[in-house]
Amino acid sequence: MKPSRKPVVLRPPTRFPADQVVERWDARRLLAEGTEFEQFHFIGGDFGGADLSRMRFIDCRFERCNLAAAQLTQTALQNVAFDGCKLLGVPFGACRDLFFGVHFDHCQLRYATFGGRKMPATRFAHCTLDEADFTNADLTGALFADCSLAGTVFHDTQLAGADFRTATGLALDPEANNLLGARFALASLPGLLEKYGLVVE
Repeated sequence: MKPSRKPVVLRPPTRFPADQVVERWDARRLLAEGTEFEQFHFIGGDFGGADLSRMRFIDCRFERCNLAAAQLTQTALQNVAFDGCKLLGVPFGACRDLFFGVHFDHCQLRYATFGGRKMPATRFAHCTLDEADFTNADLTGALFADCSLAGTVFHDTQLAGADFRTATGLALDPEANNLLGARFALASLPGLLEKYGLVVE
């Protein structure tokens, strides 16, 4: 039996052509520019509730943008970074599978859904993921650094090698998820034993 490969860690995009660093765009301006964006840096954009279905973003960064409730049906997110963004209720599970890759720093991801999404080694840092749904997702080797996970749903989720050591509010069923090699802090123990009705003091 061959040893499993470590997930490939993508590097967030950091360099962009000067004419592709754009500020305060709204959905109308974005859609007027086309459906494919490569190496764009969007700053302070308001795309809340916008239909971004079937669009393609490659090596892009969204910084301090509002994308709450944006629609992403068959949208391609290929190595896309979100920094300080509002992503409440965003259905990432509806995105196109091919080359899907995302990074999240200081983002609000309440009620976001990642059902069935393959996203090994994804990095979540300083994010609020309360009530987010990762059912059937592949989060092998993912990092949840200083993230809030109150009410977050993990079911049939691949979490082998995932790092939860600095996450808070975590509660998941060890029997309903693959946790081989996952890392937890002692403070997370009650959340792992919740289903058994045990009292940890």
